[in-house]
Amino acid sequence: MDQEKIRNFCIIAHIDHGKSTLADRLLQITGTISEREMQEQVLDTMDLEREKGVTIKASAVRMEYTAQDGQSYEMNLIDTPGHVDFAYEVSRALQSCEGAILVVDATQGIEAQTLANLYLALEADLELVPVVNKIDLPAALPADVATEVENLIGIAAEEVIPISAKTGVNVEQVLEAVVQRVPPPQGDAQVPLRALVFDSHYDSYKGVIAYVRIFEGTIRDREWIKIMSNDVTVEPIEIGVFRPGMKPVQELTAGEVGYIATGLKTVRECRVGDTITLRDNPAEKPLPGYRSAKPMVFAGFYPTEGEDYQLLKEALEKLQLNDASLVFEPETSNALNFGFRCGFLGLFHMEIIQERLEREYDLDIVATAPSVRYEVVKAHTGEVVQIESPADLPDPGQIEEIREPWMQVHIFTPDEFYGVIMELAMGRRGEFMGQEYPAPGRIILKFDIPLAEIVVDFYDKLKSATRGYASMDYEFAGYRASDLVKLDILVNKQPVDALAMIVHKDDAFHRGQKLVTALRKLIPRQLFEVPIQAAVGNKVVSRANVKALRKDVLAKCYGGDITRKKKLLEKQKKGKRRMKMIGNVEVPQEAFMAVLKLDED
Repeated sequence: MDQEKIRNFCIIAHIDHGKSTLADRLLQITGTISEREMQEQVLDTMDLEREKGVTIKASAVRMEYTAQDGQSYEMNLIDTPGHVDFAYEVSRALQSCEGAILVVDATQGIEAQTLANLYLALEADLELVPVVNKIDLPAALPADVATEVENLIGIAAEEVIPISAKTGVNVEQVLEAVVQRVPPPQGDAQVPLRALVFDSHYDSYKGVIAYVRIFEGTIRDREWIKIMSNDVTVEPIEIGVFRPGMKPVQELTAGEVGYIATGLKTVRECRVGDTITLRDNPAEKPLPGYRSAKPMVFAGFYPTEGEDYQLLKEALEKLQLNDASLVFEPETSNALNFGFRCGFLGLFHMEIIQERLEREYDLDIVATAPSVRYEVVKAHTGEVVQIESPADLPDPGQIEEIREPWMQVHIFTPDEFYGVIMELAMGRRGEFMGQEYPAPGRIILKFDIPLAEIVVDFYDKLKSATRGYASMDYEFAGYRASDLVKLDILVNKQPVDALAMIVHKDDAFHRGQKLVTALRKLIPRQLFEVPIQAAVGNKVVSRANVKALRKDVLAKCYGGDITRKKKLLEKQKKGKRRMKMIGNVEVPQEAFMAVLKLDED
């Protein structure tokens, strides 16, 4: 295909503003999918994506479009996720494009993720095509939202295209705008091949399938390739394009988007962000890759059955192939035996990974409470160590200070919720940094808040406090020293490392009390009394007992001398004492979940 006739673009927007629906309409108008194959959210292939109604993986598709000037164009669309936890997927997709369709909901206006994704697109130097979606809704205000877009990015309100992706109104204009405004790709087809891997998935027949954007050169079927980061060479099984299923082709040239089925068996050999070149005519240096994703939230994943450890390891490795932002390493716990410490971009990301492990790989998993990565400065040496699990925290005597990660949080909201948001953020040790008024009646509040305070349920609380109107975006602001302590939980005088947490000193008593109360209801009764304690260092801050189950040893005494009854009860007491010394208390999965559900009053 002549490069002048190629357009590579993606769709970016806040979650739920209609990206996938717009992608469906574009596929329909260009005839890429027949009416018979049409279904809602064609590009969201995972069950989880359909159920939750969100895009989790970026996906690519090639369409043929005949424009009004009679020319035929090759349109490569990459559909991206909108949720804040998957911003990493978005940043990679943007590197493969020259333009972006910015979708804004006509009823909600510009939201936090609209802005975050917009900045990513501007950073990648993309041409923007702004679109106001959902104009068919009774509450739509397309003119006001178009003005909001003009104030934000300086594109005239008349150039913002009002559409309804659901009914198909004006969608053809979007394709025309992409042809007119988005520049064709640059790149010489005659020089050595350089193809950037922007995504991948694992196929049990074809091995690792790399989604590539060819920046320079040409690759033909059955030509040997070389992966530049690790010098692995291999003969690909096939090359092809997405329509939207995989369709083999004879060659891919500069400017095109497609896939290479490498036949490689492990993910480590073909990473997202790698450059692929030809073995016999290699390029001199790789393309600039991506900043690797930094995990923000850490949790332990343990198999309920010890013998499933190997299966869990294989499942995590396969998931990591599809999701480069997942990191994991083996760890052991006294309570849960062998498992893995996994790092995620956020809590929603963790929930998705856990569900995928349980569904796609049929595993039964115990997940520990999520924590964040702390920095500990050692007292005598001044050495700084990173701690991902509360169990790794050194002795208090060896610690000079503990630093925790802080986030810059931007909250978009109608101004009537100013007070409740202030109260919520300040209750989480937030610091108010400023405010802006992007449009009448809308306000952006800026806070610095510790990550540990927002990671569990801050977003849910924000949504319920503002009836769903507020949206938020956050980015890492650096580490700061705080007065933090380790809160240990002891069940039957044995510390349960998986329940330990790092909390602010002022909050330790309150947290300990709530956790002990929650655990008391969840830990099953034994034949002996089980004490549950929360402790900071050697000081117990809260305690509750799980009452013993009593077997009725007097059932067979129906009369006779009282001394006989006393003897039996005395014997029972001794037995209980002996059991208590060697008794073992099983802690159920609900107990680990209780840590998450500690509602902040």
